[in-house]
Amino acid sequence: MRAHFPARNAIMAGLSAIIFPVLASAQALVIEAPPPAEHPLLLRILTIMLATIVVMLIVFTARHYVFTFARLFGRQRQPYLDIEAGNWPTVVVFIAAHNEELVIADSLTALLEVDYPRDRLILMPVNDRSSDDTRMIIDRIAAANPGRLNPFHRTEGRPGKAAALRDATALVSAEVIVIFDADYLPARGLIKQLVAPLFDPEVAAVMGRVVPLNVGHNLLTRLLDLERAGGYQVDQAARMNLGLVPQYGGTVGAVRRRALEEIGGWDVDMLAEDTDITFRFLQNGWKTVYQNRSECYEEVPETWRVRIGQISRWSRGHNQVMKKNLIKLIFNSKLRRRERVDGAILLGVFMMSPILVVGWALATVLFFISPQHWVLGWLAFFALVAHSALGNNAAFFEIAAATYLDGNRNRIRLLPMSMLGFLVSMVTISKAAVKQLMDYFRREELIWHKTERFRRMTIATSAAYVDTVALIPVAEAAAPLTSESIKT
Repeated sequence: MRAHFPARNAIMAGLSAIIFPVLASAQALVIEAPPPAEHPLLLRILTIMLATIVVMLIVFTARHYVFTFARLFGRQRQPYLDIEAGNWPTVVVFIAAHNEELVIADSLTALLEVDYPRDRLILMPVNDRSSDDTRMIIDRIAAANPGRLNPFHRTEGRPGKAAALRDATALVSAEVIVIFDADYLPARGLIKQLVAPLFDPEVAAVMGRVVPLNVGHNLLTRLLDLERAGGYQVDQAARMNLGLVPQYGGTVGAVRRRALEEIGGWDVDMLAEDTDITFRFLQNGWKTVYQNRSECYEEVPETWRVRIGQISRWSRGHNQVMKKNLIKLIFNSKLRRRERVDGAILLGVFMMSPILVVGWALATVLFFISPQHWVLGWLAFFALVAHSALGNNAAFFEIAAATYLDGNRNRIRLLPMSMLGFLVSMVTISKAAVKQLMDYFRREELIWHKTERFRRMTIATSAAYVDTVALIPVAEAAAPLTSESIKT
């Protein structure tokens, strides 16, 4: 038990450091003073705006704590995990690929080894307009495994993952659609784990846990590992435990085809097609399930440039879904109140960064325009700064809890460095929100951009380049390989 004390102490220290600034924020808003005669209306409006922002911050902070305590001490729901036998439905596995020559062979190799009845499993790489060697790699692996792969090479049409999935879905009649991005490496039993919850007729989508594969590459990959741990081990699992709104993440997931057709299929206008179908399923009476023990391994960005681009795309796509669904969700009387509240908060999660920046600006303005009542201005400024520095870090409390639940106490030593990732994300998301607002007024369409890959060529990938499509012996593959060296 002693091995867990550092993690527990860190969790309790983080909790103590965060509660007091939150209470200070609330107390600062209680203090009211008569507005100065020069700007009575302006001061009143700014004070109300700041109060609203601080209340929103407190709501999001409380949400993180509720999720963390529910995950640590509440009832854990994994109702479908023990299903190992059944009348397994026909499954098509889409491997979404756009210029994925560095990673696609590894993913296909892993999928060829999965434990699922072969006569009910269709493996379909969805090659969406790739301009590199993705098509050649897919075709050679398919030729080496007759009857196992059914490649779909998409050479025209609207760009974007949602459009590619829509076209691929029209080609198959399988009951269940399982989706992986091309850089994901599924475990042998993962397909059955993702399909099992669909035996429940109320379930439309299933989401597994994403675990970074390249954790040890640099500081950024280690920070993203912490972020993923908090997001899945605590946030997603808690929403599942509390009967709220688990989110389908677009990969490492399964979708019931009948439910997808009932809600109108993939919306090609959506940049975040995964979040979009999560809320369309919810509003049409379907459930999404999160399987915390169904793990799959991904490659996370290894440079800040790629990470910033990824966050920006997620932010704009998520806000697009919020605009489409928020009002309908709030007034959907068919949903339970807890689902509407949690769904609305989830839709607004990427708006909190620009809202926080606006709060800082308001606190600064109040500080300077109310000299006659400097106590009010100073407290408003200090409360928001204190909350931003500590109170809003409730997400880091989730990360600390996740490292404790994962049983890896060494990772928690990097927790203070997560502030760097938080600041980068806040600035990036705020800039993306401003740009998205400008694009909306200019009537510009959101454009999908893929995430750059960093994986070095592996044995499986290099084998796909040779005519025999035979695996290169490990001894021969010891030296780093590149596509150019193999082709020559």
